[in-house]
Amino acid sequence: MVFVKNSFSVQFSGISLAFGDRDILKNISLRLAAGSRSCLTGANGSGKSTLMKIIAGKTAADSGDRAIQKGTRISYLPQSGIVHRGKSLRDEAETAFHFIHVLIEQFEEIGALLEKTKADESSAKILIEEHHNLQEQIEASGYYRREAAISMVLTGLGFSLSDLDRDTGEFSGGWQMRIALAKVLLEKPDILLLDEPTNYLDIEARAWLEEWLNTFPGGYLLVSHDRYFLDMCVDEVYEIFNGNLKRYAGNYSAYEKVRQTELASLIKRYHEQQDEIIKTEALIRRFRYKASKAAFAQELIKRLEKMERVQIPESLKKINISFPPPPHSGNVALTLESIGKSYGERKVLSCLDLCIDSGERLVVAGVNGAGKSTLLRIIAGIDSNFTGTVKYGSGIKAGYFSQDAAETLDSNESIIEFMESQSPTALIPKLRDMLGAFLFRGDDVYKSVSVLSGGEKSRLALLKMFLKPMNLLVLDEPTNHLDLYSKDILLDALKKFTGTIIFVSHDRAFMETLSTKTLELRPATAAEPAAVKLYYGNYAYYLDKIGIKNEKLEMSCEERFTVEKQAGINSEERRLAEKQKQTVIRRLERQEKEILAVLEELNREKKHYEAELSRQEIYSNGEKARAVKEKIDMCITAIEEKNREWEMIAAKILPYYGQI
Repeated sequence: MVFVKNSFSVQFSGISLAFGDRDILKNISLRLAAGSRSCLTGANGSGKSTLMKIIAGKTAADSGDRAIQKGTRISYLPQSGIVHRGKSLRDEAETAFHFIHVLIEQFEEIGALLEKTKADESSAKILIEEHHNLQEQIEASGYYRREAAISMVLTGLGFSLSDLDRDTGEFSGGWQMRIALAKVLLEKPDILLLDEPTNYLDIEARAWLEEWLNTFPGGYLLVSHDRYFLDMCVDEVYEIFNGNLKRYAGNYSAYEKVRQTELASLIKRYHEQQDEIIKTEALIRRFRYKASKAAFAQELIKRLEKMERVQIPESLKKINISFPPPPHSGNVALTLESIGKSYGERKVLSCLDLCIDSGERLVVAGVNGAGKSTLLRIIAGIDSNFTGTVKYGSGIKAGYFSQDAAETLDSNESIIEFMESQSPTALIPKLRDMLGAFLFRGDDVYKSVSVLSGGEKSRLALLKMFLKPMNLLVLDEPTNHLDLYSKDILLDALKKFTGTIIFVSHDRAFMETLSTKTLELRPATAAEPAAVKLYYGNYAYYLDKIGIKNEKLEMSCEERFTVEKQAGINSEERRLAEKQKQTVIRRLERQEKEILAVLEELNREKKHYEAELSRQEIYSNGEKARAVKEKIDMCITAIEEKNREWEMIAAKILPYYGQI
């Protein structure tokens, strides 16, 4: 697809929005332009989708300015809820070019006017320029090559050429969202807004979308829970935190490193402030009703009222969850012998032999349609219509999760009541934290299970499965419908799980971190039957192996030399640049360490003087109390100054994190 670069932009300033007494967005400013590679992050419910809708013009803000450069086109993909019917897939994709039809009509109207206008008339020159500009826009849009573009985008997103003439109403919900994604990509807007575009994409489609975005000259803003996808596609991160928006340079991993340091400082300040509040409130209670100390108590009360409270959202409070310990089992968890599976004449699995040791974490990989979910259903005993034998090892107790598990939940009980009825007694006190980790927070736990959405039921079904003692987990897309925070909690729990895990996922970071072995399924083709291959390493090892096969072994030494030369690779220059970069980083980190040491000493001094102030011989003497209070205020001022210095150093280090 050919793109034409432009300089269109959209800018927002002072955007605020409240729902009732809750401020969702507070005085937010944001600019997107050609070349913007941005993502929007924040806790679940922080307002990411709301801000996307405001940018797209779908939702009005309570206040603020929205300035869009003339001619700028914005395309928006929501998370879900789009259904197509009544047109073939090809014709539905064609509607993405509707805006070009308007330009063609204008082009033809001006052409008709030109035929009636004499060449020497003053209006002729203006009409000719407009006619020429419209012609350039139409040609640059790819309209006359739209059939090739439609085929390229649809096949890239996983549709087959035979799907092009199918009625769109025949496609399931996930494929409906792929159609919607295809349309916004074909529109080739100036600004692209994608809210969870990877939710319904497999690995191959995600990789294709990454490549597409990396060649897109317009600007885009993404919301995604796929860490690897974000690292590949963005160079700046906007975070919504307590209603405020803050920008971080670099990819998502660079943002996480800096944010982790910031949050550690925030949590530290929060606990320090809480200690200060407790001590101050104790002093107020002690002296409030003593006439001789009433003025001092009132001063403390005013100080508390003026204090800017440090807030920590519920989603940032660290939750560690663990599952019931797995029952004891033998050394072999599972043996598959000559497994075969066909759907009509199409053979999906053929002569599959596999032995899995207890404690292994096997990820099943392969292109869409290779039989990954089919294999998991066979292993879990859900599908019995196959050839061959599945043998569980001694003492194996299996649990199975798939997206279909949501359909089995149908209860009028509240979430908390339902989970308590499913939970072992020992886990009941931990259910609130576990539900919070799976995005059921606060009053959400009192919702009826029957009114939950498909995604909510899917999360609840996954948690329900983990409540039972098992030593073999068979998981088909366990991270769908989880945000990054919840994925990390789940991943930590699965890494601590000592049983066996066999799983399928489209989240590359999750696959690489959890897996210890990789089973690749290759679908049958006209030339070759379906096949399998076991790789004795995690998913990153598997990708490295197939990368060597596809790139290095098929490329001669001379070809590799030519490619490297064309790429301008100079090892000496690279080593020198790396050395200089590390020197700067070490200097900045040394300065940061010195500042943090001073901060620690200042905080110790402050606590010492606060302890002094609580002594009777000090607080009972007005002069001594004022002197100690002055020292406390001096410590607070110095701490604030050092915090500002630390923030400046952190800002200087930030650009280097994205290069490490």
